[in-house]
Amino acid sequence: MSAEKDFFAQRGFGQTIGFGQRPAVLVIDMIQAFTNPEAMLGANLDAQISATQVLLASARARGLPIFFSSVSYEDADFKDAGIWALKQRGVMSLRAGTPEVELDPRLHRMPGEAWLLKKYASCFFGTDLTTRLFSQGIDTVLLAGCTTSGCVRATAVDALQTGLRAMVVRECVGDRSQNAHEQSLFDLQAKYADVVGLSETCRFIEQLLPP
Repeated sequence: MSAEKDFFAQRGFGQTIGFGQRPAVLVIDMIQAFTNPEAMLGANLDAQISATQVLLASARARGLPIFFSSVSYEDADFKDAGIWALKQRGVMSLRAGTPEVELDPRLHRMPGEAWLLKKYASCFFGTDLTTRLFSQGIDTVLLAGCTTSGCVRATAVDALQTGLRAMVVRECVGDRSQNAHEQSLFDLQAKYADVVGLSETCRFIEQLLPP
């Protein structure tokens, strides 16, 4: 991996985007279907939840906008999942109105914090997230959640394509596969986002002026 990092650096990949001036936190799909390791789509994300609690506390202390997302399906035959339902059977566990699509109870959404419902991987696809962010002058999204190789990666790529600085907080994202997690972080850092540490991110938040 070190040789690959050197190769990519020599070719100009992995430049630092840097934090902007107006950040928001986006906690992606930390719902019970994904955080329960016994569930079909689940994994042990205890460490990531603990780290996200720290991130949220820091963000709330400075009054940053906070968004949570969930993915769920309402159609009885899962037609609202489209072709994705053909690719992975786990989609069938994401039925609207069930505990599986609710936020993990260890994370507490506070009044005024947004809740996004989506059908596919990216938090930007088929939602009003872009409008909500730009209407508040947001230029940076601090990303937490799961999975690193799926919804986190898709959201980071779309954030870049939308004109936002995507900051993936390493300790706050996780995956069912450690190999997929590490490879996705490598790829995100090389091409689409800054992969940043939790301590670094909290220091950035703390230096912001209160609202």
